[in-house]
Formats: sequence, C-alpha cells, structure tokens
Amino acid sequence: MSVQNQPRIIGLTGSIGMGKSTIAEMFASAGVPVFDADAEVRAMQVPQGDLLEAIEAAFPGSTGPAGVDRDALGQQVFADPEALARLEAIMHPAVAQKRETFLSENSGTSLVVFDIPLLFEKGGHSLVDHIVVVSAPADVQRARVLARPHMTTEKFEHILSLQMPDAEKRAQADFVIDTSCTLAETQTQVERLIETLAGKTL
Repeated sequence: MSVQNQPRIIGLTGSIGMGKSTIAEMFASAGVPVFDADAEVRAMQVPQGDLLEAIEAAFPGSTGPAGVDRDALGQQVFADPEALARLEAIMHPAVAQKRETFLSENSGTSLVVFDIPLLFEKGGHSLVDHIVVVSAPADVQRARVLARPHMTTEKFEHILSLQMPDAEKRAQADFVIDTSCTLAETQTQVERLIETLAGKTL
C-alpha cells in the first residue's frame, strides 16, 4: 500500500489475451506513470543485462549472443515447477528493486500503475491501493491468444493453469475494464477510472 507523500498505486492485471498491455498503454498515454514488470524482466535479459550471468549459471545453455534465449529457457522451465521457482528466485528480487526505484522517481505524482500479470498469483496485490482487472469473455480471449505466432492450444492451456481464473480475479477487483468492446469504448472506461481515482472519490 502507498503511504503519505507517495502516489496511490493501481495494480493492473489480467489473464493472457485480455488486453492488459493495451490498457497499460492507455494509462501511460493519459500521463499516468506505468511500471511494466515484464518489460523490466526483458531489459535484464538482453546482452549485458543485469541477470544474464545468473540465469546462465542456473540454466546452462539458456543464453547466447542475443541475451536470454527465451525458447531455450522456456524448454527448461516449461511444466517444471521446481525450475520455474528457481528462475523466479532470480528474477523477483531484481524486479522488486526496480519497482522501488520507479516509485521513488515518481513520488510527486498522484497515481502510478503497477502492470503485473501475476498480481494475485504472486502476492503483488498486497503492494497496491486499488486493483484493476482487465477482462473479456473466454471465447474472445481464446481467439486472441491462439492467433499469436507460435502459440498452441497446449501452451495456452498450460499458461491458463498457472493463472488464477478470470472470474476469481474479477471477484477480487476494485474495478474491471471490459476489453470486448471497441477501443474507443475501452478508452472511455480508462479515462473515467483515472478521473475517479485522481479525484479521490472512492
């Protein structure tokens, strides 16, 4: 939770294919600083990235001249909870440090967004003041995800198995943004939400 002299923190989350990244971009375009946990992870996995050496040590052969080879790393952790836990033990503390730096750099703003895919699953909901869940009907979600390059039904189902069901996320949300409508309608939802939170009318 935020404290005095810190911005109010919006925890933005949503299952795969729900449109969370689009919503994060809308917040950013409206002037709300966004901490993108996935982007920070990717930045630490590029050549000379902060965690490249640690990842290679834990998962030999998972890195190369281009940084982390996501396919090679994925093969080592896919469907292996123990391996995934080892990877998270490397990544999570580093991301937390980046998040604290982000908060310090944006301490003068009224609102910030933490864009965290596994907000509930990894306990990140305890870090935020308000939870916003991005959602869409299951058939819309499935169509979006299976249209992605290199995505398979097996991979999609495995990803879903690692995520809290959408209905449970919505039940725990302070706000739900529906992305099954047009982009313009979705934009309106985001703008109204920012007005509500910035106006402290909760």
